[in-house]
Amino acid sequence: MKVIKIGIAPQEKIRARMLAIAKGELKPKATDPKIWFTSMRSLSQVLSDENRALLEIIRTARPASISELADMTGRKQSNLSRTLKTMSRYGLVTMEKHERYLRPIANAERYLISA
Repeated sequence: MKVIKIGIAPQEKIRARMLAIAKGELKPKATDPKIWFTSMRSLSQVLSDENRALLEIIRTARPASISELADMTGRKQSNLSRTLKTMSRYGLVTMEKHERYLRPIANAERYLISA
């Protein structure tokens, strides 16, 4: 079962951490979060109840395209595209290209949040 570790820290701390890694001053541990949010509020917007249900459908039903996912969920394709684009930016989903279609793939089964 794949778990994605999510961290929450102010933007300044995230930036300082990334710069320290780039300079070689800090070596990230395997246990460190891979995805960072600047607040619980921004995290809760991306991982809302509705979006966690969407991730579960993607993980279990494995839709072949966004339009198939729209049919499964009853959500509009344009709404799903925006949501999936945001989730993709954070690394929660991968959008895999198949011919003319984009196939959403959930990158984890669980999420571990640390502040």
